[in-house]
Amino acid sequence: MQDLAKTKIIIKSPAKINLHLEVIGKRDDGFHELAMIMQNIDLSDYLEFQINNEGLIKLESDCNDLSLSSDNLIIKSANLLRKKLNIDFGANIFLRKNIPIGAGLAGGSSNAAATLIGLNKLWNLDLDQNKLCSLASTLGSDIPFFIDGGIQLCFGRGEILEKLDSNFEYGVLLLKNPNVSVSTAETYKKYSNRFCDEYLTLTSREMIENKRKNLRDNGLNNLNFDNLHLTIKNDLQLVVENDNDSVKQALDLLSKLENCLTFSMSGSGPTCFALFKDVETAEKEFKANYKLFKDKGYDSWVCNLLEKGITFI
Repeated sequence: MQDLAKTKIIIKSPAKINLHLEVIGKRDDGFHELAMIMQNIDLSDYLEFQINNEGLIKLESDCNDLSLSSDNLIIKSANLLRKKLNIDFGANIFLRKNIPIGAGLAGGSSNAAATLIGLNKLWNLDLDQNKLCSLASTLGSDIPFFIDGGIQLCFGRGEILEKLDSNFEYGVLLLKNPNVSVSTAETYKKYSNRFCDEYLTLTSREMIENKRKNLRDNGLNNLNFDNLHLTIKNDLQLVVENDNDSVKQALDLLSKLENCLTFSMSGSGPTCFALFKDVETAEKEFKANYKLFKDKGYDSWVCNLLEKGITFI
């Protein structure tokens, strides 16, 4: 421990967008059966980790809107490691927050995974990726994706992962009203009430496997065209767009952008995004429309797609 006393670890913790989000049905464990393509983007928080000698987990942040108590996923992740490994190591953690909260970009999930990865190194725990994923799955459905990140197929409730071999060069333009956030749990509940009449049963297994196979075979093919309009499926958009004017307006703004290949809501929203053939094209549209976005009440960003997820700096 003495050797680690002065060690500082800094981790880049990126957001994600959904290039496909399909709700197959309700499961009897309270979750939903999903078929998704998740992709990391270069809009990132940064976490700094240092050993403390008090055996405590201390979290600070530059974001005043974030709880720093035991309900924060960073604290939960650290405490899970301590409990599962029966250790009493401490850490000072500082979060520099850039990913908006409650945005459908999974910033909290990314931070949780970054904490598992960061403390695994800081505390010399030597946990392999499978163990980290297993721990992540107990914290939240999106969190296992971030252990490796990049672009992946995500099945089950999100914890069944299949790495995809792809390196898209699309540019991404994001829009989010800073005064609007959406509850993921409430969105799934609304979707269930409208579209999921019955729970999935054992006889649904073949249907689930067919949905997964279809996404494996055809999911990325939908994104492999040049200079054509594409379609991204997000089932949750069906309920959020109707209930949330900021989402409806954001999608309308994005649909009118020149050279836009496709547009969609990410996750449970309210962040919406458009894809362009490259970052330069996205930047051009961003600059041409920045004042319009601001006047309509939106924060906006341009990002590229990442081959990897969480990284050490």
